[in-house]
Amino acid sequence: MNLDLKGKVVLVTGGSKGIGLACARAFLDEGAKVGIASRFQSNIDKALATLKGAHGIAADLIDAEAAGRMVDGMEKAIGPIDILVNSAGAAKRTAPDDLTPAAWKAAMDAKYFSYVNVFDPVVRRMGKRGSGVIVNVIGNGGKVATPTHLPGGAANAALMLATAGLASAYAAKGVRVVGINPGLTNTERVAEGLKSDAKLNNISEDEALKRAIQRIPMGRMAEPEEIANLVLFLASPRASYVTGVIVSMDGAVAPVVV
Repeated sequence: MNLDLKGKVVLVTGGSKGIGLACARAFLDEGAKVGIASRFQSNIDKALATLKGAHGIAADLIDAEAAGRMVDGMEKAIGPIDILVNSAGAAKRTAPDDLTPAAWKAAMDAKYFSYVNVFDPVVRRMGKRGSGVIVNVIGNGGKVATPTHLPGGAANAALMLATAGLASAYAAKGVRVVGINPGLTNTERVAEGLKSDAKLNNISEDEALKRAIQRIPMGRMAEPEEIANLVLFLASPRASYVTGVIVSMDGAVAPVVV
């Protein structure tokens, strides 16, 4: 299927690793102009070595001013952003007995505000131009509470509401906003979660992984490229009437009617 993404200007936050990197690569394969943002220049450089023709800017997206400068720099380098994919930031997984107010705040900064600080300036510009798509890669922790992911889950839940609310607010201005909730995905971030699960249950990380996969009816984790496939479809004109929805991709771990 031709997704009509050739020439589109795409910004992928968290584009140096995992799902974000898979998205950046897939957009490039479709002929889009791609920019990636990540906190560390070293990660940007490593990713750009495999993303021929992409542009990268290092920025701490928890800082609203730094995020704004990144957006300005990206539009100056590759043009007005047609598609924003937010995939940056991951809240640290913490066992319940180790939680503090600071841990809850850190999770909101890492996951919620790293998205808000980017989509806030971008959605306004899209609204003025009368077109644009924002895809927020969020996470099922916002719908299904787990003991080691409470602060991050709370941030995810807030992002889901923000996604739906922005979609409603900007629909008349030609902007679509959608979310994706990946379940367990084969990325570097999985290791941190497994460590917390292992600590909480007094088991090895290998056993924690085995138990996690056993809870997935499909019997395996998702691959980043599978998440990217849905991101591209939702960002494309083929999904032109899809907005204000959150799509779960968890291998039927939580089979709910939404």
